[in-house]
Amino acid sequence: MTPTTAPVRPATASDGLTARERNVSEYTALSQAVTASGLMRRRYGYYWTRFFVLTALLGAVVAAVVLIGESWWQLAVAAVLAVVLGQVMFLGHDAAHRQIFKSGQWNDWASLVIANLYAGMSYGWWQHKHSRHHAKPNQVDADPDIKNDVVVFHTEDGPIVRTGLRRWFVGHQGWLFFPLLLLEGLNLHVSGVRTLLGRGEVKRRPIELVLVSLRLGGYLALVFWFLSPPMALAFLGVQLGIFGVYMGAVFAPNHKGMPIIPRGARMDFLRRQVLTSRNIRGGRVMSLLTGGLSLQIEHHLFPSMPSMNLRKAQPMVRDFCRERGVPYAETSLMRSYAIVVAYLNRVGLKSRDPWDCPMVQQLR
Repeated sequence: MTPTTAPVRPATASDGLTARERNVSEYTALSQAVTASGLMRRRYGYYWTRFFVLTALLGAVVAAVVLIGESWWQLAVAAVLAVVLGQVMFLGHDAAHRQIFKSGQWNDWASLVIANLYAGMSYGWWQHKHSRHHAKPNQVDADPDIKNDVVVFHTEDGPIVRTGLRRWFVGHQGWLFFPLLLLEGLNLHVSGVRTLLGRGEVKRRPIELVLVSLRLGGYLALVFWFLSPPMALAFLGVQLGIFGVYMGAVFAPNHKGMPIIPRGARMDFLRRQVLTSRNIRGGRVMSLLTGGLSLQIEHHLFPSMPSMNLRKAQPMVRDFCRERGVPYAETSLMRSYAIVVAYLNRVGLKSRDPWDCPMVQQLR
């Protein structure tokens, strides 16, 4: 069934509302129009098909490892596995956002199985981190995705003094960012395991530990049983490296280089999500490769919308933003990478505000 587009009535000053109330009313009107169009309905057939296809592909990879045996062609199998696991993580991401089932409990269990057993990641660790990101994207001290660590994402507290090798690294971090993603696959596994073994609260910790142990233990046993140690290590290196680059290449363009919101600043939901997010052009192919995350603005506005419906919601959201003068960022994939590299280099060179952003100045 083709969704219908419901008209969106804007709130005006004549309604007797404050500016904050008008902003809330605007998002409510957009949300009601999107819901009326049918785009929030569950898509069970699509998701079950996707689940069984990915399960079959993982089975085919296991069969390939066994049948090919001791051969450097296994590195090609490792590369395929990296891409399949990336798609597995996109499916787990959809479940974590309550996109698959109406029942929250069913979505939780789907996320546990997909993330922990299929991908070897901790769902509890990822959910806590990702939920904070969605609540306040690109806000200092609120969004864990822009926490300064190995890479410096903001200079909200002023210039960051660095010396020696660290100073050189931060000054060139934009160019080094994508090579560093070769380690991100390993980092994702390690971060999840550390959380599960730590003292922090993790819902269903015993179940997560069992599923992650089965996945990681079984994976290592399979690789080292059928391959010699050097080839097994090469297989793991290729799989983890490509997986990390794949994940980073999909997630990096979404918010990096978009405005940074100062700590404590208050914004309405619609503008907070739209002004800090960036879409990537590319149509159906790009949506498939990125699990729908190329439509980041629509995803942040409607995180529980089934990912295949985001493309249908885009014209409605884009027109809505244009009519209200809300900047709607959309660019090509390669252009987004250039923006990310330039942004990180400028931050690393201690530019106080890497982008001359009026929003940041207004919210200080």
